[in-house]
Amino acid sequence: MFLQIRGVCRVYKTGAEALTVLNGASLDIRRGEIVALVAPSGAGKSTLLHLAGLLEKPDGGTIMVDGEDAGTLSDTARTNIRLNKIGFVYQFHHLLPEFTALENVSLPQMIAGAGQKQADRRSAELLEKFGLGPRVSHLPGRLSGGEKQRVAIARALANRPGLLLADEPTGNLDVTTANIVFDELLRVVRSENVAALIATHNPELAARMDRRVSLQSGGLI
Repeated sequence: MFLQIRGVCRVYKTGAEALTVLNGASLDIRRGEIVALVAPSGAGKSTLLHLAGLLEKPDGGTIMVDGEDAGTLSDTARTNIRLNKIGFVYQFHHLLPEFTALENVSLPQMIAGAGQKQADRRSAELLEKFGLGPRVSHLPGRLSGGEKQRVAIARALANRPGLLLADEPTGNLDVTTANIVFDELLRVVRSENVAALIATHNPELAARMDRRVSLQSGGLI
């Protein structure tokens, strides 16, 4: 299993009050498996994704990424795992407006130590997979909403992560564009042999994934 979540708890404290968001949540995801995370707003989907992505630390339980117990790692080691083994996609693309599509995908690779030629080659390959070959030199301002989100997904996959975490990746798109982008997301994630956890409110999109989990009373079912 690439991602193993065991008995994870997360409690947010505000003054004297405590809000338990996760309480004993457990989940395993292997490479090549795409899991839908379905739950109403406020149930803890984003919290679970943040914990799985090592952006937050749980108050209890363990999170294993590629066999490493994240709870035993230094902040530097956790950062390295996020950079090299985890890709993130959000509802909004968050592309850098002054850089082309190709450059937006190349930047995280260069931050991870790749040379520019190597990074650009990988970026062009990914963008071609998403049908954006003719758009590689375009700035985000010249791309449609669906094209921007494709670039954001390509960027998340740029460093060949073993795990992709996506929070409503098509939630900001119209229905037709969302379906097209989601089809491409599933196809490329499978071809890259990535473990994926994708939060969505859309039951139709969830049904197209390998399995579905839901949050209920702080646990996963």
